[in-house]
Amino acid sequence: MNDATSLLAEYWAIGFFVFAVIALCAFMIITASLLGGRSQGRSKNIPFESGIIGAGSARQRFSIQFYMVAMLFVIFDIEAVFLFAWAISVREVGWAGFWGAAIFIIILLAGLIYDSRVGALSWAPQGSDKLHRGSSGKAQARRAPSETQQQR
Repeated sequence: MNDATSLLAEYWAIGFFVFAVIALCAFMIITASLLGGRSQGRSKNIPFESGIIGAGSARQRFSIQFYMVAMLFVIFDIEAVFLFAWAISVREVGWAGFWGAAIFIIILLAGLIYDSRVGALSWAPQGSDKLHRGSSGKAQARRAPSETQQQR
């Protein structure tokens, strides 16, 4: 009996917190159902996002670059979690932990350089870098005469 009393004395606050959370959630759901609007109409059934009425299908294709950047974000976000844990315990792990983290960062940096060279981080289409740098006079001279006449 003494063990049960001491257990109850230790954990009564957790039980009260769980009860309060459940009661608050129930209160919010009941209040929303009682006070919420119930109007019907044609405009209630259309999707609405940020003041713009949707046009077209929601099933559109995205470029593969979007998924590449999303995966890279997840990878480097997880890197931040590991480095945060290392930063918390840097004094306890000493130089061995430092060199472990340094090797980890070097491997991730090598992966980032590889992704950059492969073009996983480039959003622009192939050849668009010429548009940004400007076309030189040499490129004009290399064109065939028929191409320059067609452009005029």
